[in-house]
Amino acid sequence: MQTGNTLFPPIVVITGPTAVGKSAVALELAPRLGAEIVSADSRQIYRYLDIGTAKPTPAEQAAVPHHLIDIVHPDDAYSVAAFKEDADRILLDLARSGKVAFMVGGSPHYVEAVIERLEIPQVAPQAAFRQEMEEYARLHGHERLHQRLRDVDPAGADQIAATNVRRVIRALEVQRVTGSPFSDVGRRRGEPLPALHIAITTERERLYERIDLRLEQQLSDGLLEETRRVLDMGYAPSLPPLAGLVYREAVSVVQGQVSLDEGLRRMKETTHAFARRQYVWFRRQPQLQWFENGPGLAEQVVGVVERYLGVSG
Repeated sequence: MQTGNTLFPPIVVITGPTAVGKSAVALELAPRLGAEIVSADSRQIYRYLDIGTAKPTPAEQAAVPHHLIDIVHPDDAYSVAAFKEDADRILLDLARSGKVAFMVGGSPHYVEAVIERLEIPQVAPQAAFRQEMEEYARLHGHERLHQRLRDVDPAGADQIAATNVRRVIRALEVQRVTGSPFSDVGRRRGEPLPALHIAITTERERLYERIDLRLEQQLSDGLLEETRRVLDMGYAPSLPPLAGLVYREAVSVVQGQVSLDEGLRRMKETTHAFARRQYVWFRRQPQLQWFENGPGLAEQVVGVVERYLGVSG
């Protein structure tokens, strides 16, 4: 049974690679356990970007209360520090309501910030510096930008993939403003919150099949139309959510830079690579209890969660 900080509710983290089935498990178990879902997804925070981020449907959100979805516009700055502050407020409210919190998502830095109580630097966005670094990455490539981070913060460079340009720029920004490496400033910790950490997995080729099927379904559901609509609203394709996973390729198709077939091929390739990077991080987390996605998954997980909560099925 969970023990520890009584200000916070019992917390169950449900994580795993993209498209593995995290949300389906959470949606099935939440009503049975009196839980609400706190999204730990760094893309579902954005309004208007629904299909490409695989947001829960309106019906699913009506069936189980969800938090931290659709909270900012695509051009709003939003940091891990802001997420931690927002998540803490919601968790405290859930505790007062006697609810269980399911933190669901595959953005490990969001989960880590909340559970490990990271003391994240409150450095305001430096618009001119960000624009300069984005232009540098565009002209010279993300590897050269990543080397700039390695020059000033080798440990930080080891923690952030070169392809994650947004986080590389943030690390450079924090180092520039504070004079201290991001890996040092961003790693100071308080007392961790007690939590049960559930991870869903499946055989790698099966995961790739799930990713590919979801991408094909997203195109059928109107991904390109959604992307075109957001661009028509005046949001620049260089914004982080539109320059990131899935939408970057969708923008290229919408703007006629690549064919639909080529765009889909690139979506599959980059999403497979993203899943592999997620697994690199997951393998470093000894607290994760792994469950294979297959028949009986929900019953396996609910048994573990009930024992953790100290309730009988």
